[in-house]
Amino acid sequence: MTAWNDSAGGKRALTVLLSRPFLTVAIVAAVWIVASFVSRGFGAYGHLRYLVELGAVIGLVAAGQTFVVIAGGIDLSVAAIVTVSAVSLPLLSWQVDPTGITAILAVLVLTTAIGLVNGLGVALLRVHPMIMTLAMATFLQGLLIIIAGGSAVTAENPLVHWLGNGRPAGIPAGVLLWVVVSAIVLTTMHATSLGARIFAMGANPLAAALSGVPVTSTTLAVYGISGLCSGLAGVLVLGMNGQGYVGIGDPYLLASIAAVVLGGTSILGGLGTYAGTIPGAILLVTITALITVVNASPGWRSILFGSLILGLLLLSGREQARR
Repeated sequence: MTAWNDSAGGKRALTVLLSRPFLTVAIVAAVWIVASFVSRGFGAYGHLRYLVELGAVIGLVAAGQTFVVIAGGIDLSVAAIVTVSAVSLPLLSWQVDPTGITAILAVLVLTTAIGLVNGLGVALLRVHPMIMTLAMATFLQGLLIIIAGGSAVTAENPLVHWLGNGRPAGIPAGVLLWVVVSAIVLTTMHATSLGARIFAMGANPLAAALSGVPVTSTTLAVYGISGLCSGLAGVLVLGMNGQGYVGIGDPYLLASIAAVVLGGTSILGGLGTYAGTIPGAILLVTITALITVVNASPGWRSILFGSLILGLLLLSGREQARR
């Protein structure tokens, strides 16, 4: 009996060690160690803390993207929603209470509503997620150009400033926000009925519907969560940059998808975890930092990201086929 338990425990440990989330964490650690030898100062605590702080923005956007992808969809409007949040918040902050809380809540309600509209289009109008969210992104970009034009808007919100620059106990406030959101996301994904419905719908939508899963409300939930998470990311980006402008969220579309797939979530849906997306976000930021260190052009960064996403998509498809 003991031998059997030892064997079973060994198999479980091996499964964990070979899982994509653990491998992603191992890759992050290895890259940090190698980069610390290659570039002086790369492994300094302050620099690594800064990388994690940048990773928090991608991680927040990718949190909602993880829900959507596991449910069998994709959200191409996340970058535009980040921009909506970062641009509209300074405009609202002039009109509401000086603490900034009301303005932030109003913006998060707005971005969640945008996500719900995406969900309505996918669930009720049967528009393909890629088409629906791309159309929403295009609409929002046009609207933002009309409202903000080409000018940047400065944040005059004390709470936003604290989120972007605060260091309670030496830890960036944005990282603390990411920790809280991560705990909520992981709990929702793996310990609630909503999480179970999302996995079931992503694995087989027809079977899930026949089994009594409320597909419409679940679809609305995942896109609403995506809008909320992108809105939070926009608030954090605004705090870190001090101002919002049209296009500020553009870098986070491909990065959010790459972080999700890099963390082991199948792009075909029904399989994955946010526990892998977290190190995936940090790895992407680390790769970007390394490209900057070696003075590579932005074009090479785009090529690297595109190749990474393509390779991960091919790997994800092969893994899904074997199952």
